Amino acid sequence: MTRIKVCGIKNEEQALAVAGGEVDFIGLVFAQSPRQVTPARAEKIVASLKQNKAAAEVVGVFVNARVGTVNRIAERCSLDWVQLSGDEPWEYCRELNHPVIKVIRVSRNKKAEQACRDLAYGTKLLKKQKHIFMLDSSAREKYGGTGRKFDWKLAKPIAREFPVIIAGGLTPGNVAEAIEIISPWGVDVSTGVETKGVKDMDKIRKFIEAVRGADGNQTR
Repeated sequence: MTRIKVCGIKNEEQALAVAGGEVDFIGLVFAQSPRQVTPARAEKIVASLKQNKAAAEVVGVFVNARVGTVNRIAERCSLDWVQLSGDEPWEYCRELNHPVIKVIRVSRNKKAEQACRDLAYGTKLLKKQKHIFMLDSSAREKYGGTGRKFDWKLAKPIAREFPVIIAGGLTPGNVAEAIEIISPWGVDVSTGVETKGVKDMDKIRKFIEAVRGADGNQTR
């Protein structure tokens, strides 16, 4: 079954609504972004999820932050995962105290063989640390939330060798196609389930339905 991550949650109401929809991960953005939350707000969101016994795990999204800052916020906010969406080297990951989601940018300039070598190195380096990889689109001076997709065929050979989450430009209308082509471990969405910059629960429900429908087609 394809895991689902909804990123860019900004308040307790959104988090509880999303968590009630069979979502596996909820993303809180600590990096500079229209979806950025403060550690104080994140604490309240996580507390609300725990009080309501939500099963979704909470992911904190960081971009090129100091290791000490990431560890401090992750501990304070009781995060389940830390997502690195910047230019952090593999060695940086080893200094974190929480499981890691490492984002890899995909473009036509980076061949699948090169990406697989990179992920193989990361897998070896992080063998004692719980981790997963995310493939996202490459955009100049932006580290996610662009709403742009990459050529999914580039990710297919990578997903055959490594468990990966696919991000970048996914919507309720195209996520099933992405799953059919790539067969990823998981999918990540933010912009694709928003209306005028605000999370839209109807779009989130349709996104989840599309993912589960694609899962059903793959098992037939």
